[in-house]
Amino acid sequence: MNTLTELLSRLWPLWLLITHLGGALAVTLHALLRKREVASVTGWIGLAWLAPVIGPILYLCLGVNRIQRKGISLGLHEAWDHREAPEKIREDEMRTAELSSRYPTLVGLARLGEQVTGHPILPGNAVEPLVDGDEAYPQMLAAIDEATTSVNLLSYIFDSDRSGEQFLAALKRACARGVEVRVLIDSVGAAYSKPNMADRLKKEGVPVAEFLPSRGMKFLPYANMRNHRKILVTDGKTGFTGGTNIREGHCLELKPVFPVQCMHFRVEGPVVAQLQEAFAIDWAFATGETLAGLAWFPKIERCGPVGARGIPDGPDEDLDKISDVILGALSVADRAVRIVTPYFLPDQSVQRALAVTAMRGVTVDILLPGHNNIGIMNWAVVPQLPFLLEKGCRVHFSGDPFDHTKLFVVDGVWPLIGSTNWDPRSLRLNFEYNLECYDETLARRLETIIDDKLADARPVGMGELDGRARPVKLRDNAARLLSPYL
Repeated sequence: MNTLTELLSRLWPLWLLITHLGGALAVTLHALLRKREVASVTGWIGLAWLAPVIGPILYLCLGVNRIQRKGISLGLHEAWDHREAPEKIREDEMRTAELSSRYPTLVGLARLGEQVTGHPILPGNAVEPLVDGDEAYPQMLAAIDEATTSVNLLSYIFDSDRSGEQFLAALKRACARGVEVRVLIDSVGAAYSKPNMADRLKKEGVPVAEFLPSRGMKFLPYANMRNHRKILVTDGKTGFTGGTNIREGHCLELKPVFPVQCMHFRVEGPVVAQLQEAFAIDWAFATGETLAGLAWFPKIERCGPVGARGIPDGPDEDLDKISDVILGALSVADRAVRIVTPYFLPDQSVQRALAVTAMRGVTVDILLPGHNNIGIMNWAVVPQLPFLLEKGCRVHFSGDPFDHTKLFVVDGVWPLIGSTNWDPRSLRLNFEYNLECYDETLARRLETIIDDKLADARPVGMGELDGRARPVKLRDNAARLLSPYL
């Protein structure tokens, strides 16, 4: 026994070396074959070789960001396809021609969206902005209570608090009425509060699943990939999407400990089928159950003036869809770009696109929280701002309460709404969902909301940034190095 112990004590440095070399080599080969960005490749390879064992483990958890769901998505693309009558197709062509004549710069953007998603713009939708949970939750709860056939709910966070209790009760009532209910919660988001809402729903008999459970070695490669989407669809016809989680912090009337501003949207019309499709793909991936047929994908009549298209994004076959659309929208902007986002760490391609847009004479307004809910984000955001200010972008810091709103409006005609933030986690690691919309009235309503926010914000100037003490600048630039993981 003593001999064996002595032998192991002598060999452990060799085993550690073999483990280090094997792990570093595996990371090197995988990064060279799978990753496109040179900085990402060199960064991960360097970490793998310089941080024995820990580097490869971090790469496994944080660096591998591809999930293959293509088979699932291809199987569901036809589930909701209801062909339009010829006369409506001709009407669509006339509206498209009118849009093209009035806003010729948007023609290429519309074409880009179709290339990216494989879906055309769907006319005949109604999109209603809902400010904070105070406006969103009552309408969402009413839609659940009025549902007669199906309720699908997907949320990143579903807390066990005052707001969560209302949704739990509404979902239980829907099940009791015989409505088909499906609830999908991100595994990490479900753990934000105790008791876990997924466990509570399961105990109450509500069909629920967690997206990519983050417990156990089996799911280690996917631990950093979260489903950040927020989708509610009732009876396959009424949809809600945006940036609002289910937690009482979004209801300012409740006077929560940590109040959070945000926006959500009620959506009706043909594009709701695309929200439902996104949910169905995620549900099939998480549970293996296929949602198809008229109970989930009924025929939807047109009901409003908005042309809209859903844009799913995630670390699978949907990778970079939102990034492509953002770059396309900035390239065609002719008059004004308005951006509201809680987390702003765009990569260099997006930063340069913003700069070039401003240099072309387009007004670029970027509204960010003055005090972020993630402390290190306050530091990491600052180093990129001088470049944008020098090129003519206008940056504003909002006051309290923390603003979680996600809006992107171009030329007072084209809003992009949904769950995506302007940071690497949102654009590369998370599953996100957005709607691009074509409608002047909706865009004007959103610009009015943005104008009100800007009126309460303060502009950021070069003097303020240059006046930071050297230790603060060093801290901020060091924090910026962590931006791929924030």
